[in-house]
Amino acid sequence: MTTRTASRPIGASVTDTELNMPIIDMAVPMPGFPAHRQFVLVRLNDNGLLYAFTSVDDPNLRFLVAPPEPFFPDYAPEIDDEALASLGANDTDNLLVLLVVSAGATAVDSTANLMAPIVVNEANRRAIQLVLSGSGLSVRQPLMGG
Repeated sequence: MTTRTASRPIGASVTDTELNMPIIDMAVPMPGFPAHRQFVLVRLNDNGLLYAFTSVDDPNLRFLVAPPEPFFPDYAPEIDDEALASLGANDTDNLLVLLVVSAGATAVDSTANLMAPIVVNEANRRAIQLVLSGSGLSVRQPLMGG
């Protein structure tokens, strides 16, 4: 098994548009949410730091997500061949990495899950939540001073 790393800024191809949001299909449902396989990525602020990964079937189900680069510039999760196959990708060139964020009472209390990023193939809009077992990465890494 080979491993590769991926970390890219969010591109216009998977972000929200005014009327027609591209749908992201989960190749494997997120743990705990087996009935939710289609999501849209909705920008929450102008600078592109926060997004809502929102279920198409239940708009009340949404995950706060952020690109890792502004908070963790050296973050580059290893993406193995099995994950690439699930995403329908041959390499990491078109992969977008998103971190699930838990919002705290203040920005200082907010954390990111580095162990289970959401990885999206921008070419076909297939995604998985990649669980990096044994990586030693935190599920609650503070965003401020990350």
